[in-house]
Amino acid sequence: MTEKGRCKHGEFILSEGCSLCVAERVGLPLIEFDEPVVITRAIPSGTALVKIKPETDILVNQFYKEALKAKEYAEARVIITVDDLAPATDDLSLIAKLKKAMEEKRKEYVSPLQDHVKTVNDAFKTLMEPIETADTVTRNKILAFTLKQKLIREEQEKINALRLEAAKLDAALHNGEISESVNLVEVMPSIPTTTRTDIGTSGIMTIRKYRVVNFAELPDQYKIENSALLNKVVKAGIPSIPGVEIYNEETLRVTTK
Repeated sequence: MTEKGRCKHGEFILSEGCSLCVAERVGLPLIEFDEPVVITRAIPSGTALVKIKPETDILVNQFYKEALKAKEYAEARVIITVDDLAPATDDLSLIAKLKKAMEEKRKEYVSPLQDHVKTVNDAFKTLMEPIETADTVTRNKILAFTLKQKLIREEQEKINALRLEAAKLDAALHNGEISESVNLVEVMPSIPTTTRTDIGTSGIMTIRKYRVVNFAELPDQYKIENSALLNKVVKAGIPSIPGVEIYNEETLRVTTK
């Protein structure tokens, strides 16, 4: 049997607590709802609790309505004197708290799902290791055999070309004609690029790839800036970087109490 309790907001399930009391604890004013809002039930999934439909969560709705009010105030706000900065700063502090509370609520919904996905991916990574290895090893052996046969064939053709050239040079020193048959080696047939069986087909194909051998000669449109590293060294105070403009831009830092 589900144990219930009561507070100034009404009846609530003890295991879940009163969401409106929670809202008060994070410093948000209460809002009367025009329509009742359903609290999302936690659904077991392994050892994690998965919540769905945050739009039906009473606390999320509370946060959202506060956000709408904050948006209206921000859009209507006019700052024309120094005295206007204090209430704007107060609002920014409340906004920061609300953003933090909403982000924590978002994580409450997505973290179990993300943890579950990671667990499943890790498990399948281990479970699929043998089949992935079998695939890679077999492919590499086919490619290695094909390359070896190709090199042997090229070497045979090179030997025959050299023998024919030698025979022509010898004939040129005598009567100008090749008098004896040239002892050519047998050239193996080309390896088929496609192999078909009753259950499948494998085929050798050529794909275009690249490797950068001299970054300095690379055209500018193919160079990608390292934004993370640039941001780090600029904030650290590096005075200048060739090809980079370092400048100061004012921003607003908000701290809450």
